[in-house]
Amino acid sequence: MSTRSPFAGLNHTQRQEALERLATERYDVIIVGGGVTGAGAALDAASRGLRTALVERNDLASGTSRWSSKLVHGGLRYLARADFPIAYRSAVERHHLMTRVAPHLVRPLRNIVPDTDPVESIASNAGIFLADGLRRAARTPSSLLPTPRRVSARTVHDLVPAARAGLHGIMYSDGQLEDDARLVTTLARTAAAHGADVVTYVGAEPLGADRVRLRDTRSGETIEATGHVLLATGVWSGEHEPSIEVTPSRGSHLVLRAERLGFPTAQLSAPVPGHFGRFIFTIPISGDLVLLGLTDEEAPGVDGTAPTVPIADEQFLLKAMSSVLAEPLSRADVVGRFAGLRPLVTMADQGEGGVLGSHAPRGRCDGSGPMRRLGASKGGASADASREHLLIDEPGRPITITGGKLTEYRTMAQDAIDAVVDRIGGGAGRFSACRTTSLPLLGAAPAHLLAKVDAPTRLVRRYGTLAPQVLAMAEADPALAGPVAPGCPTIGAELAYAVTHEGARTVEDLLERRTRVSFVDADVAPATAAAERALMLTV
Repeated sequence: MSTRSPFAGLNHTQRQEALERLATERYDVIIVGGGVTGAGAALDAASRGLRTALVERNDLASGTSRWSSKLVHGGLRYLARADFPIAYRSAVERHHLMTRVAPHLVRPLRNIVPDTDPVESIASNAGIFLADGLRRAARTPSSLLPTPRRVSARTVHDLVPAARAGLHGIMYSDGQLEDDARLVTTLARTAAAHGADVVTYVGAEPLGADRVRLRDTRSGETIEATGHVLLATGVWSGEHEPSIEVTPSRGSHLVLRAERLGFPTAQLSAPVPGHFGRFIFTIPISGDLVLLGLTDEEAPGVDGTAPTVPIADEQFLLKAMSSVLAEPLSRADVVGRFAGLRPLVTMADQGEGGVLGSHAPRGRCDGSGPMRRLGASKGGASADASREHLLIDEPGRPITITGGKLTEYRTMAQDAIDAVVDRIGGGAGRFSACRTTSLPLLGAAPAHLLAKVDAPTRLVRRYGTLAPQVLAMAEADPALAGPVAPGCPTIGAELAYAVTHEGARTVEDLLERRTRVSFVDADVAPATAAAERALMLTV
């Protein structure tokens, strides 16, 4: 058995050691797919005591997981479609993330839903107060997520200065992620700290239920690894599981300067014309930027690693949002754009709603029941499709987990690892129960302790209690203390830390996933030189 070095981070040395173990040792589970579900499953498995490996053919969060709206939903949109189980689970998972699991990465966000149509306002208000009931049921205190309330036009203007004059409505609070890609990286690092082997740029070809051929996409070398195979490949699930059909749904976002909207401090929603109960929104994010989203359209045949924003989506978002603003938006206001693909799934040989596979989960560690149903229905708009996740567990084949939504990554991971533990069978007694409802990620701490961390607030919001490690690199090398591009908040030490501790291996890893420099198109070229210098670091 090869020697395992004490965990110091994801880096070149750790990767080489992990590949050596994969070639020679048996694992309890080999997870294929380094998005939020795969990384969450790796943490669930490793923290229970399973011998765990996570392999990803590109980089962590290289697919859908980095292209979300950066929200941890409490279930409001699912109440509108009467998806009560998803709505409740979403509220529970939001509670776990905000109070125990990742309070450094998730913070409250105020949301304003303006009164633009009397009938729609009645429905929206009712849904918002129902969602607040779910907040109470999940035991999230009102001190963290305040009770909804009516707000005047003056309050709306104070929170979103660019809002149309006279606009009033209702305000509620939800969860906002500092960065979805950072959540994935932190999950993977935490899994590694619990003993998981995490390797990127390694493609996987399942050879059955408990064997997989791995290919290093950089060197071309191949090995065969053994262990129960779990596929968590999102929009690529159909590549290895012929029983499902994946219909990608494109979610387009635009990036604006916060200055254009008067530096808003709350989300502002705008109704989608002709779609009762659907809204788009502007959301203030770090770096004095604002996200404008979100479309929801079927996008068959699109590359999941690099989906683009069609001009039609851009025009739609700008026009619809302008209906609640004092001055209309134009394409000249857009400084960046991105789209992500959600994996909406159906069974190829089953109708909607069928119970899948042979696995009967033991129940989640939060006390709720197992989730075993389909994702999307066939036909209809993708915006109306269910976000239920799908677990396939058939004898002699890899286990597949797909569908779902970012907020519920933990429950998806638990369902999948429950299935793995059942496959292990007689030897499963050596594993502990699921721990992830209360297991803090690296850097997590209660708010009063995060406030005492000796580092800039922006770094604490990204790294939590580990922010001083990043700051120390900047203090040790003044060349790393400055911004990587003029006016960009990201400093060189963040790129260096990503190489030595977070497994970054390419310029794209650094600018598109470990940081979000790429959100602003004009920042990419000047930041590339800093990224190339960081990649020269070796560990």
